[in-house]
Amino acid sequence: MAKILDSVDQRTKLVGENRLELLLFRINATQLFAINVFKVKEVVKLPALSAVPGSHPHISGVANIRGTSIPVIDLRAAIGFQPMSDDQESNLIITEYNRSVQGFRVGKVEHIVNMTWGDILPPPKTAGSNNYLTAITRIETEGNTQLVSIIDVEKVLAEIIHYDIRLSEGVLDESLVSEMHGRRILIADDSSTARRQIKETLEPLGIEILETSDGLQALNVLKKWCDEGKSVQDEILMLITDAEMPEMDGYKLTHEIRSDKRMSDLFITLNTSLSGSFNKAMVEKVGCDRFISKFQPDLLVDVVQQKLREIV
Repeated sequence: MAKILDSVDQRTKLVGENRLELLLFRINATQLFAINVFKVKEVVKLPALSAVPGSHPHISGVANIRGTSIPVIDLRAAIGFQPMSDDQESNLIITEYNRSVQGFRVGKVEHIVNMTWGDILPPPKTAGSNNYLTAITRIETEGNTQLVSIIDVEKVLAEIIHYDIRLSEGVLDESLVSEMHGRRILIADDSSTARRQIKETLEPLGIEILETSDGLQALNVLKKWCDEGKSVQDEILMLITDAEMPEMDGYKLTHEIRSDKRMSDLFITLNTSLSGSFNKAMVEKVGCDRFISKFQPDLLVDVVQQKLREIV
C-alpha cells in the first residue's frame, strides 16, 4: 500500500503542464471515486480508532499514526451514503487540505492514473447543486470505460469544520473601504464552497464577484473583453484562481494570461488548498502575484488591499 505514493515528490513536474494524477478508490462495490494525489500524504490500512464524544456524526474517531492524532472522516457517510460497516474492507487516505491534516475512511484503494485537466469535466448539471462532486472523468480498465467521480473534498470539510468568515480586528484598512465599492473581481474555482466563501467575505465590502468554475471559462471571459477592445484592468481589479480545475488548471490559466500582451499585467492571486511551500515555487514559475491558502478571509482582504494600495 505504501508504495502507491512512493514517487509523489517526483510528480510535481506534472503541475503547470495542465496535468494531474488521481488516486482511485471505492466506497461501495460499483462506483469509482478519486482525489488528487497532491493532496494525499499517505495511504494505510484503517487502524484502531479512538472515539471522540460529541464530535460530528461523520467523524469515525481519531487514528494515531506514528504519534500524531488524525481525525478520521467516514467519506461514504459524508457524501450521503450509509456509513461504512466494520466488516467492510477499510483503508485510510491521509490528506492535507487548507493547512490541516485529516484521514478519509474509504473502501478498496485501487491505483493512480495520470490525466490531463482537459479530460476532467464538470459534473452534469442534472446532478443538482447539492452533489459532492467537483468533476468527473472516464478511464479505461480491462477494455471497459468506467466513470470516475472526483470528490469535492472542500465541500465535505466545510460541512464538518466550521470556517469563520469574520475578519480579525485590525485587518480592514478603513482608508480603503470606499475604494472597494464598485470594484469587480473575477474568480475561477470548481468548488462551489470555495466560491461562496470568497463571495461571503468580499461582497459585504462592496466588491462584485464574477464567478467561473474552471480556468478555461475564466480565460474566455478575459479574451472576450480584449476582443471587444476593453481593458481587462478596467473591468476587474484582479483574478483569484484555484490551482486545480477541470478543463484548465490555475497554472495554465496564469501562463495563458501572461502570454497575451493584452492582459499580461493582470494581477493574479492563486487561492488553493494545496501545500504552501509547493505552491510558492509554482507561483514564481508561472508568474502569479500572490499565493494564499483557502478559507482565510483575512488573507483575501489583505490581497485586495495590497492591489488597491498600488493603484490609489
